Amino acid sequence: MAVPKRKTSPSRRGMRRAHDALGKNAYVEDKESGELRRPHHIDLKSGRYRGKQVLKPKED
Repeated sequence: MAVPKRKTSPSRRGMRRAHDALGKNAYVEDKESGELRRPHHIDLKSGRYRGKQVLKPKED
């Protein structure tokens, strides 16, 4: 069983965890409606994805 020989210092632990932070969500402007949406996701207001009607438009 592998056991560490020395305690990991808080500085070294923090350096290892520096890459674990989540990045900000990316948004793109929809070509047809001009609304912001996530890339590779369906536009829920219009129900379109890549120029094709996939869902019924959400009615307000």
